Amino acid sequence: MKIDVIIPTYHPQKRFLELVERLEDQTEPVNRIIIVNTEKEGFAELMDCEAFCHTHPKAELFHIPKESFDHGGARNMAVRRSDADFFVCMTQDALPADRYLIENLMKTLLGRDGTAAAYARQLAEDDCSLIERYTRQFNYPEQEFYKSKADIGRMGIKTYFCSNVCAVYRREIFEELGGFASPTIFNEDMILAAKAVQAGYSIGYAAKAQVVHSHNYSGWEQLTRNFDLGVSHAQYPEVFEGVPPEGEGMKLVKQTAGYLLKKAPWFLPKLVWQSGMKWLGYRLGKRYERLPGQLVVFLSMQKGYWRKTEKGAEFSQNKHR
Repeated sequence: MKIDVIIPTYHPQKRFLELVERLEDQTEPVNRIIIVNTEKEGFAELMDCEAFCHTHPKAELFHIPKESFDHGGARNMAVRRSDADFFVCMTQDALPADRYLIENLMKTLLGRDGTAAAYARQLAEDDCSLIERYTRQFNYPEQEFYKSKADIGRMGIKTYFCSNVCAVYRREIFEELGGFASPTIFNEDMILAAKAVQAGYSIGYAAKAQVVHSHNYSGWEQLTRNFDLGVSHAQYPEVFEGVPPEGEGMKLVKQTAGYLLKKAPWFLPKLVWQSGMKWLGYRLGKRYERLPGQLVVFLSMQKGYWRKTEKGAEFSQNKHR
């Protein structure tokens, strides 16, 4: 099998070098590691580009300007440079937990006919907060499973869940579905997974394929991230209408609260605060078209996305008045 790995980078840190080294040591060999980097100068701060490619001969590094980046478009660029039948999307801060990541991803992808993609289990970092650790357990359980159209009534929006923190795709189905949505602020993985499910394909969850990846977001960061999530849902109503996410979010809050009551009740106020910020950010994002451009850019985590939009133009005009 020919399997390429695609990684967008932006001012990568030393952790990224460890990611590349772990990919080079997989039991299922990687063909190429295609890196689409935003701003060459930012990469050069980590390591000389020529020296990096010499040290890692499987790596193919190319650069794009900041204004050309969007989550779907950058990955599509990298896919066009690949001739592999399968490709794995990863983020620069995700580390393979062991040498079997690619092997286990492929086992799940090929384990059922008609599976378009399979995503890995995300394990919490050692310094991860208790609330985030439980969220990881909730979203990434120990059991492998597959999701299809028949599961929408039972699973709701989680039927469409997939994460490009680490996910493998069948190239043929990816091309058939038109690739990742572009331009898109966020959520390109879930939008494609939804199209796959609606087209009759399955999405696999590869519980044995594991990466170490988590965030300790503040309340404000939760608001901005969920604002962008709301924007993506508003921009693709044909994908997300009829499967509202609020029910799944409330289920997570209730289960987390029950866990904290037993283990660490003093974290309950923080849970209430962060959950409220998530909800507010999402609701504002869903209504972003009604908000002034300056407020939209302020509330967004992906501020660069708005440069080429009407909201970004509105923001620039107000800024220079």
